[in-house]
Amino acid sequence: MQQAIPYTTWKTRPKENGIDKKPSITKNDEESTEENVSKRVKGMVQENAVVLIGKRGCCMCQVMKYLLLLLEVNPIVCDVEEGDAIGVVDELVTIGNDKGKVSRPEFPCVYIGGKLFGDMEKLMAAHISGELRPTLKEAGALWL
Repeated sequence: MQQAIPYTTWKTRPKENGIDKKPSITKNDEESTEENVSKRVKGMVQENAVVLIGKRGCCMCQVMKYLLLLLEVNPIVCDVEEGDAIGVVDELVTIGNDKGKVSRPEFPCVYIGGKLFGDMEKLMAAHISGELRPTLKEAGALWL
């Protein structure tokens, strides 16, 4: 019978050159203030075709990311710290929705073409029904 390997956590040192850094909205940045965090999130959503926003360590955000990667879309993933979540949600409410109504996004959520597309359920429903691929093409995330 094989012996189980004990679980340990390994601490890694951060990269000095910043090449492997993920886009992240954290309190650990020196220049990070509440207004600065909100501006960065709003800028990310408006400048990129597909943006996933979720709390740090959320497994559903990873599922959404892998679904989009299977469709050959490379989404920007934004991890939000617990303390910054309220400010980020307040700023995301100001970004226009496709139907003109105001709704508060819940994490994890996906923005396609600068508009709130929805959460995990909406993304999966659109993928199963075949509506996701045309939406991604319209936003410029897919070429073919």
